[in-house]
Amino acid sequence: MHGVKRGILISFEGVEGSGKTTQAKALVDWLALHKIPNVFVRDPGSTEIGEKIRDILLDRKNRGMHAKCELLLFLAARSQLAYEIMLPALMDKKIVVTDRFSDSTYAYQCYARGLPLRLVTIFNRFAAAGLKPDITFLVDVDAAKRRERGKFTDRMETEAEDYHQKVQHGFLLMARRAKKRYIVLDGKKSIDELHRDVVHHIKEILTRKGYKI
Repeated sequence: MHGVKRGILISFEGVEGSGKTTQAKALVDWLALHKIPNVFVRDPGSTEIGEKIRDILLDRKNRGMHAKCELLLFLAARSQLAYEIMLPALMDKKIVVTDRFSDSTYAYQCYARGLPLRLVTIFNRFAAAGLKPDITFLVDVDAAKRRERGKFTDRMETEAEDYHQKVQHGFLLMARRAKKRYIVLDGKKSIDELHRDVVHHIKEILTRKGYKI
């Protein structure tokens, strides 16, 4: 990794059922195959504290959770993840692949819940240690396609369909505003086709950042 100054932060985003987790894990497998040091995390989660917060956030018994409480719990889990795992890994020149990150907060809590974007951005910058993905893959699927994939059981997954449509709108709006960072993937493609698209873009950024493939 001669010439590499810092690791790369790669995030995968999308509504529930989009296939983002599948693509994130496939990329991790590809990186491992090519002996590129990497860490895979999920947000919220991946730390002992974060997993406990995740359980609270996704428990359907907590339907009465206020939007501001929800926001702060997500940020608390992210802060632990950033300082405990992500920052050390990036400083160690590893590739960090995360299943969701800050953009999910903007999509779910700002665009869908209506919390103020500017204020949440300040809170998130503080919680996430200023970390921002180098590249974000958004798996774009429509609501009908989402419903075809798997069973949705947790508190976030089982929100009303109009809520998920607002989330999707938020993601697409961010993608248009951050074209240099975002790669929008066509969720109608097969898993293998999407993986090839991801690898194509990853090879480019790895080369640019000084990694040898």
